[in-house]
Amino acid sequence: MSIIQTLTEKSWLVKDEAVAPDPNDDSVAESAAPTGLRVYFGVATVMFLLVTAMYLMRMGISHPGAGLDWRSTPKPWLLWVNTLLLIFSSVVFQRARVAAHKGQIDRTTSNLLIAGLLAFAFLAGQLTVWQQLAMGGYFLASNPANSFFYLITTLHGLHLLGGLVAWTRTTLKVWNGAEIAKVSLSVDLCAVYWHFLLIVWLTFFCLLLAT
Repeated sequence: MSIIQTLTEKSWLVKDEAVAPDPNDDSVAESAAPTGLRVYFGVATVMFLLVTAMYLMRMGISHPGAGLDWRSTPKPWLLWVNTLLLIFSSVVFQRARVAAHKGQIDRTTSNLLIAGLLAFAFLAGQLTVWQQLAMGGYFLASNPANSFFYLITTLHGLHLLGGLVAWTRTTLKVWNGAEIAKVSLSVDLCAVYWHFLLIVWLTFFCLLLAT
């Protein structure tokens, strides 16, 4: 190629073989999803760690004078049941993940449905715990421990609701007959997300029981 041809070539124009990716293409979104989930995990982890640090500081562990008005919130037995529901939900999501990798569409669908129902049951159980505490006089503003209990359970519940949005989209795709290979990544991400939320809840639950 001559120097004149090189200088006159319109290099800023996109050639036919270098077409920009379509942002509406599902494959583009799927390739970016794992990275986005990792970023989310990083941000959410920092947020939950900050809540934990504030909880410990307000309780008076790091500053003894700060916890003079701290009175531990009761831990209804239903919290144990809710914890088991979330554990089972995470286990069933993992079963759906394995089934998706094996191309077993029926088992993937059934496991997704069961996992989602268990997650809804967990949320319903958490709301029931709130009602039990309110009936016992443990309101949001009556005690710093109560405030943190409601804050922790609310934050975790909201993140779980966000996961249920992704679960709904994935389950509908599978239910409507989408190829298992095209939804395998979505099932993967749902399972990993649930494992993360399970770890977060177990950490908070142990913290609440210890204090």
